[in-house]
Amino acid sequence: MSGSLNISGRTTDSVNALAGALVDRLVAGAAKYRIAVERGSLGELLIDAGAKVPGGIEAGLLLTEICMGGLGSVTLSHAPAAPKWPFWLTVTSADPVVACLASQYAGWSLSHEKFFALGSGPGRAQARAEKLFDELSYRDLADRVTIVLESGSPPPKEVVEKVAARSGVTPDKVAFIYAPTQSLAGGVQVVGRVLEVALHKAHELHFPLDDIIDGVATAPLSPPHPDFVQAMGRTNDAIIYAGRAHLFVKGSAAAAKELAEKLPSDTSRDYGRPFAEIFKAYKGDFYKIDGSLFSPAEALVTAVETGETFRAGEVNLALLDKSFGE
Repeated sequence: MSGSLNISGRTTDSVNALAGALVDRLVAGAAKYRIAVERGSLGELLIDAGAKVPGGIEAGLLLTEICMGGLGSVTLSHAPAAPKWPFWLTVTSADPVVACLASQYAGWSLSHEKFFALGSGPGRAQARAEKLFDELSYRDLADRVTIVLESGSPPPKEVVEKVAARSGVTPDKVAFIYAPTQSLAGGVQVVGRVLEVALHKAHELHFPLDDIIDGVATAPLSPPHPDFVQAMGRTNDAIIYAGRAHLFVKGSAAAAKELAEKLPSDTSRDYGRPFAEIFKAYKGDFYKIDGSLFSPAEALVTAVETGETFRAGEVNLALLDKSFGE
């Protein structure tokens, strides 16, 4: 039996069980999604969604929902307000704290010798290997787990053993889905973090997570690029300069207003240049980049108990065009 406990103390669905059903759909439609599926040396399930295979946008949409532990919906639609980049991802979740922070956030450092990747997805909620889980009481207990890697290669057996041991399952019960940022599916799943980025920024601002009850966010589909830094830059810029997030919160209107004012990316000292330029200026050191930059361009926060909505920031299409190569 799979089960879990969420941050409010009530039992809820297992993110690994929900995501597992989506993984099964991905595997069953391998030809449709243009992915490759195999078993590794320890019996682990390895799914290549864009490294040595084409993958694609549809695979990326499903991959994003897997990242969110089955607690989010991801769609692609037309956005007439941005004529040069008309197709945008929209992400929604009725349980955004669990979906985004306990599952989707790429917070688990998985490395061995020359291999390094940040693990995201529902397996994090079972392994609980990160400090973040000291503040998230959500705990999953499933008989199979899934980890998503922004990587061009599968994990070595040492990483497989680490994930399995930490999750309390055998390696054959672990699924790894991997796709590099340069791929279509990899790019989609990074842009699909637009709501997660808003949740993470709210957490960094010490807004009470229990007060966030719903969320929706949107960002443009970024064109892929064969160069890693350029591809990474475009996916980040899609959120930083064009992402829009709307959070629905409990509590006072004053707290909602303060969150809205502090949430957008233009509060960062590093705002104003394409991310690839910023990354190169800091010589590739992520930790030197102002953390407040990683947030949507525009924020709306509705205080549901008063009906008031507060907004701050704005979409910067000029910088988006510069990043995307207009």
